[in-house]
Amino acid sequence: MASIAGNESADFSNLPIEQNRDLFVRDVVRELVGILQDMIGLDDVEGYVSIVGARIGQRMNAEYRALSDQEKLDVDHVGAALVDLKRRIDGGFSIESISDTEIVLSNTKCPFGAHVEGRPALCMMTSNVFGRIAADNLGYAGVHIEEAIARGDPGCRVIISLQRKPERANIDFREYFSQD
Repeated sequence: MASIAGNESADFSNLPIEQNRDLFVRDVVRELVGILQDMIGLDDVEGYVSIVGARIGQRMNAEYRALSDQEKLDVDHVGAALVDLKRRIDGGFSIESISDTEIVLSNTKCPFGAHVEGRPALCMMTSNVFGRIAADNLGYAGVHIEEAIARGDPGCRVIISLQRKPERANIDFREYFSQD
């Protein structure tokens, strides 16, 4: 193991320190959300993260639409865009099922990595990005995060209902309406 001792030059560049920009940003987000959860409570933090997620969802939706040269994405393209978005930020989402009434996604790898554990407020980022993209293209989206790595589950399972009265009436959905 490399080390710096005595009067050697103070150069840490060859040491196996595991910090990089990505890990640093994840650390900052994790600590910020953790402090806020402790100080103002989970519900309020989820509200703030929701606003950020909605804004990112709007920007990403505009980009997917522009690059696909479509005014609005259909259900298959929405599902593909959601999976692609998470892949680009190092998530492990895939389509479990897709229909005209519902998109179900599963995930094996959170973009926040281990930094998400104990920070369920960060799931609002996924809910809002997914909800905003689905609703703005398909008119409505009800998002339910059934399983979440942040809550200690081995993976995530996200149900996006495309109907106001979902087939799964016993589930609480966070609702999103088209802003177009």
